[in-house]
Amino acid sequence: MFSAASQSSRLVLQTTRSLVVPSAARSSACKIAPPTRRTFTSSSSTSSPKKTGWWYSAELWGGFGALAGWGMSASAIWDAYSSGPEVISLTMTPVLIVYSSLFARWAWIVQPRNLLLCGCHLANIGAQLNQFRRAVEYKMSNGEEDEASRILQQAAIGGVLIAGTIVGAPTVRNMLTKSDYGVVSKVAAAPAGPFTVHFWAPMSKWMISGASFFDLQRPTDKISLPQYTALTLTGFFFSRYALLVTPINYALCSVNIALFGSSAWHMGRKVNADYLHLGTASNEASK
Repeated sequence: MFSAASQSSRLVLQTTRSLVVPSAARSSACKIAPPTRRTFTSSSSTSSPKKTGWWYSAELWGGFGALAGWGMSASAIWDAYSSGPEVISLTMTPVLIVYSSLFARWAWIVQPRNLLLCGCHLANIGAQLNQFRRAVEYKMSNGEEDEASRILQQAAIGGVLIAGTIVGAPTVRNMLTKSDYGVVSKVAAAPAGPFTVHFWAPMSKWMISGASFFDLQRPTDKISLPQYTALTLTGFFFSRYALLVTPINYALCSVNIALFGSSAWHMGRKVNADYLHLGTASNEASK
């Protein structure tokens, strides 16, 4: 009787031992594999691969644009040695100084930085300042001291206003950005907004480009072929370059499209008058 009971107890004990999981196996079994993390990305959050090739190269288009700009700077330097001071425009020269100052700054801070373009406009600033000096000295030497003094006074006032605007603009921009003025605050905070050189550099170019539109029938003997060739190439290259820089500058693109069209018009008229004579031939045939 006792032997049967002991056998039954032994059998139960063996069964229980077989059901108990060993400690090593139990610890490994308790290690639950972490769930696989699934990430959901939308098409808007994924960054598209950067496009390559000459059409998308900001360095290429910016380099060509800078070379065309050097053509304009070289023409101003050449005029300083080949033309008399009486032909210098004291209205356009200060505008060109402001224009090149803005674009020299723009070329320095834009991404990618365009040192060739920056150097081009720095050279043009020096050339235009020299032209301004020659024109003022010419007036003073011809008994126009009052006129020269008035021009110098206006230039000084303009310089003070521009300097004050540059110094005070960041403070005004921060104030408008932090205030809840809706669209005004958004415009002030824009990377290419009216408180940045990305906005004012194209605006200064509009002043120059507008002159070509208001003088589309300019006599061809007063058109400089090298100058308008440089302007046409500048407009062409910068129209594309403005869309490849950071921040993208649509204002710069639009003004260069306008510059390309007006300058190409004048250049075509000059080439036709000096080399092709298509208009003259057609007029003589009609007679």
